Amino acid sequence: MDTKDKISVLISEEELDKRIRELGEEISREYEGKELHLISILKGGVFFTCELAKRINVPVSIDFMSVSSYGSGKITSGVVKIIKDLDEDIEGKDVMVVEDIIDTGTTLSYLMEMLRQRKPASLSLCTMLDKPERRLHEVKVDHVAFTVPDKFIVGYGLDYDQKYRNLPYIGVIEN
Repeated sequence: MDTKDKISVLISEEELDKRIRELGEEISREYEGKELHLISILKGGVFFTCELAKRINVPVSIDFMSVSSYGSGKITSGVVKIIKDLDEDIEGKDVMVVEDIIDTGTTLSYLMEMLRQRKPASLSLCTMLDKPERRLHEVKVDHVAFTVPDKFIVGYGLDYDQKYRNLPYIGVIEN
């Protein structure tokens, strides 16, 4: 940890584990009898995606995208960039996008529309953290683990200039 950043725990590792287990059960019921294709949004979403996938009891496949509307600071740039596209075609598949956090909705509104054009059988969105008070673009979120306040959040995949992703909890930078 960088000594200049004071981080307080917002959501403990135990709370995360319990809620991800509950989400896995909900999603398993919703997709019973189907196969689910998860699209993990890199880099932050990979931590949540892996833990969630382990708790889903229907056949799961996973692909990855890297999409960004952030620069190196704490504020969104508003410009969405596709850094890494999918490796597999999603046409006809039941697809769930898995994201670490949704705040302004800029990235996800763009991404969900782009994916709809690829003709999946169904398309849903699951996020570990939702920050609705920051929303600038409307995004339908099907599964939310936690709703969080408008603070700068790190840990469990979320970073600040590539630091703190490996924290096993969700924390808030206090300075």
